[in-house]
Amino acid sequence: MPGLLAPMNANGGEDVPRPAPHRIGLVSPIASPSRRVVLVGMASAFAATLIPGAGAETAPAAGRDAFVALSVIIAGPRAVDGPLARRLFDALQADDPSFAASAGTLLDLVNEQHLDSSGLQQVLDTGHPELAALPRRVASAWFMGIVGKGEKARCVAYESALGSVIVADRLRPPTYAYGPYASWAAQPA
Repeated sequence: MPGLLAPMNANGGEDVPRPAPHRIGLVSPIASPSRRVVLVGMASAFAATLIPGAGAETAPAAGRDAFVALSVIIAGPRAVDGPLARRLFDALQADDPSFAASAGTLLDLVNEQHLDSSGLQQVLDTGHPELAALPRRVASAWFMGIVGKGEKARCVAYESALGSVIVADRLRPPTYAYGPYASWAAQPA
């Protein structure tokens, strides 16, 4: 009985193995993409996104990219999580409609002055007070998972907030009470 996936010839029997397509002239080995060609193409496409005006990038996408770049500077490269970054950006943008523009302005300033996380806040406090609160808001969003203040505060992340993730090897967030309910109320012996 022929195999289920084996091609059948006109007589109902299995076909004999065929030579590779490039050996019979269908695909030239020169035309088949190598890994190097694919990588060069991907790198070129990525580089094109860095050129202003090269693509039709929308303002929210540009703002989100600026937010992620700032997050890497403020919270560290290993801390930035894609889905959480999207949720945090959306919450920050909802809290302040000018957030995306401010994030882009701050990223431009960081790139122009070659600032890193250690000197960023001091430069903003002294020379750019309109942007001074932005790194604190980004850090608060990443480390505490909270966006906004007072009645407008929203919890966007809890167990995935960096403050919980950093201590997870010793403490077990999301709770710090390991006994039964109200066990903290018992008097010590």
